[in-house]
Amino acid sequence: MWKIALGFIVFAALSLFVIFKAGDKVDMSGEKHGADAVHVPEETKPAAAPAPAADAPAAPAPAGK
Repeated sequence: MWKIALGFIVFAALSLFVIFKAGDKVDMSGEKHGADAVHVPEETKPAAAPAPAADAPAAPAPAGK
C-alpha cells in the first residue's frame, strides 16, 4: 500500500514540476483541425549531387561522320 502512495507522490511531484516549468506555454486543448491548426513546413535540404563512379568504364567516343 505504501508503494502506491509513494508512486502517487512521485507522479504528482513530476507533474507539478513540468507544469511549473512550462508555465502558460502548454496547450491542453487536444488535437486541432481547421483554422486553429498550426502547420510548420518541414525544412527541405538540397539534394546532394551524385558522386561520379570511380569504377565505371569510360564511355566510348562517338563515331565520326
